[in-house]
Amino acid sequence: MSVMVQENTGLFHLQSAGMSYMIQIVDGYPLHVYWGGRLRHRDSMDDLLIHTPAKAGLDRLPQEYPQYGSGDFRNPAYQAELEDGTRITELRYDGYRIIEGKPSLPGLPAVYTEDESEAETLELDLKDAYSGLKVVLSYTVYANRNVITRSARLSNGGDKSLRLRRALSASVDFSGKSDLEMVYLSGAWAREANMVRRPIHQGETRIDSKRGMSSHQFNPFAALVTSETTENHGEAYGFSLVYSGSFEAGAEVDSFGSTRFSMGLNSFDFAWLLSPGESFQTPEAVMVYSGQGLGGMSRTYHRLYRTRLCRGKYRDEERPILVNNWEATYFDFNADKLVSIAEEGARLGIELFVLDDGWFGTRDSDNSSLGDWYEDRRKLPGGLADVAQRVNEQGLKFGLWFEPEMISPDSELYRKHPDWCLHVPGRRRSEARWQLVLDYTRKEVRDYIYDSLSAIFTSVPVAYVKWDMNRALTEIGSAALPPERQAETAHRYVLGLYELLERITTAFPHILFESCSSGGGRFDPGMLHYMPQTWTSDNTDAVERLKIQYGTSLVYPVSAIGAHVSAVPNHQVGRMTPLEFRGDVAMSGNFGYELDLTKFTDEEKEIVRRQVSAYKEIRGLVQQGDLYRLKSPFRGNESAWMIVSEDKEEAIVYYFQVMAVPNPPLRSLRLDGLNPELEYEVQAGNGKEMSTHGGDRLMQLGLPLAYEQKDYQSGWFRLRAVTL
Repeated sequence: MSVMVQENTGLFHLQSAGMSYMIQIVDGYPLHVYWGGRLRHRDSMDDLLIHTPAKAGLDRLPQEYPQYGSGDFRNPAYQAELEDGTRITELRYDGYRIIEGKPSLPGLPAVYTEDESEAETLELDLKDAYSGLKVVLSYTVYANRNVITRSARLSNGGDKSLRLRRALSASVDFSGKSDLEMVYLSGAWAREANMVRRPIHQGETRIDSKRGMSSHQFNPFAALVTSETTENHGEAYGFSLVYSGSFEAGAEVDSFGSTRFSMGLNSFDFAWLLSPGESFQTPEAVMVYSGQGLGGMSRTYHRLYRTRLCRGKYRDEERPILVNNWEATYFDFNADKLVSIAEEGARLGIELFVLDDGWFGTRDSDNSSLGDWYEDRRKLPGGLADVAQRVNEQGLKFGLWFEPEMISPDSELYRKHPDWCLHVPGRRRSEARWQLVLDYTRKEVRDYIYDSLSAIFTSVPVAYVKWDMNRALTEIGSAALPPERQAETAHRYVLGLYELLERITTAFPHILFESCSSGGGRFDPGMLHYMPQTWTSDNTDAVERLKIQYGTSLVYPVSAIGAHVSAVPNHQVGRMTPLEFRGDVAMSGNFGYELDLTKFTDEEKEIVRRQVSAYKEIRGLVQQGDLYRLKSPFRGNESAWMIVSEDKEEAIVYYFQVMAVPNPPLRSLRLDGLNPELEYEVQAGNGKEMSTHGGDRLMQLGLPLAYEQKDYQSGWFRLRAVTL
């Protein structure tokens, strides 16, 4: 039993194998009692109970779904505007239910269970007697994971319309904890997922996106930690939003030394009209507790998202090694050129060829044809089917790039349906990359995209799709919505996207979908529910990727991280790095190449052949193992991480040094996650070195490292448990 109830005290105890979360009903208000390491449930829990009555002031009480206007002056979790213009509601407890397993969220992605015994769900009913507003707070606790998911369903049970102005997914009050630090991921295009850690003080520390997408600037994730928390030690409280649109997350420290953390849809420019009988479902917030530092938190997220968020054929299957033609040709290609790259890839052991942008309409640059999803017969005289067949004949599968959410003003689709883009009548339609955003709130638009893509998928043997989205939302309005619902457009866009993704991935389960948004602009759990991997960044420079992939791993599993070897000088920063270094970085994720293989020398081709062969041996472990971060690229010249099998019988260790060091000291790398009782045979990735070490020694003393006097050193090691 994961949810225990004490009726006499109003206490709800949600318990997993290593965590407890407690709620108490006091004077009709659900209050937050505890979240942390596992506590035994006892008949008497008086030492934990809140005895302060609500009449003492809501501003002093730790609440589960706080409101504004009745004495709590901190940020509320929700706000509703009534038909008379007032904005005062007061939710009070109205009952509860315990459900075995985890119900799905209508129209929204969420983590799930495969067996009802994995989790239990507590639903708390709240009601505002005056307006008829009802809220169901949903808490799912997994029995064997330190995870709680939270969401809210707001319903209008009255006889008059009301308008939601704020509807967050989760709010947690940490009583008396004002000395916390907030960890989050920030950046921009081509430099995503920079790890930021800073103390929070009285006032607010906030991250958000107003871009209609989760954004390059901030990922929909944050963690609260203590000042003593490290990668391996101390407490971490993680919050991750399963959503792909505008969001907000933040910590507010009040004058009494308590911290309120809240997360959900961005309240800026948001409103949702609820007519009598209508409901609104918030996205899901996934909350993780770790007593083993940030690393323990990350591994909990990785296992959950890899196995209970991602779905479909490729969730547990090894991902193919691909070559993408984008940086090899950009828009300048023909069928023969594409097939020549595939032929070379086949000789090197590559398994999938991906045709990127430029194959449709009259697409010779960024400024046309989005929306015209039919092949360009100038470049491809035999069409896509001909290219796919020729690629398949080389023994490679065929993949294809799309940007289905966009429309070019210079396109047949726009000339026929100029009202199909997001726009506001009488206002200019601001373009980015010479494109506008299709109005996915409209069913006819989604149907057009579904029919266009389906026609290709049923006539061409497409095994992989890269689904791109290259700009944020502007002029967020819909010609299909009435005036009173225009502020719903951004969220309805995301709901429309999810509806289309559910439909198309269900219809074509054999296709491996990879999401992309100019790289990592929409690397979020919502997209992972439909597409099990994401193009992590448009920046393919190996040195920059050390930080990008390391930061991304704070929340997302290696199986979700797309990583390619590209040409030098690098197209984003102009850096020259060795092919071995580029390969080792990319082999830390879903491995592939994005360059012209036909231009490689025989020596370079032999290096690629070895990389491909090696990755095929280790990719099952890389993509499905447990990640341990050893050295942070944000702190110095070195980076290192390792991936360990669940039974701890195998491991892969990666090590990188960016610049050479004069007169270096002897070095060793302390490992993690191994069984201290086992002996491990350690073999260098080049196969030339082998030694045996105890797991205890590798974790306490470290793995000795050789040193070469050169920039951009890298290497990887394979560990296997042996019997002496």
